[in-house]
Amino acid sequence: MTGVSGTKRSDLKAGMTVMVVQKHHQRTGELTEGVIARLLTKSSTHPHGIKVELESGIVGRVKKILPG
Repeated sequence: MTGVSGTKRSDLKAGMTVMVVQKHHQRTGELTEGVIARLLTKSSTHPHGIKVELESGIVGRVKKILPG
């Protein structure tokens, strides 16, 4: 799963470590690493990444799934 993009909801679950882009960082593409607390996007896929809430409370769209 290393480097897999987060556009499919079925690839993601709580507890996974991911890189997300927050709404205010979309222009720069700055990524934030964190652990998924819950999935927010209800549809099975999203072209810009599935929206998640991290354990830290940060909300963003998954751009990369990290190993571990």
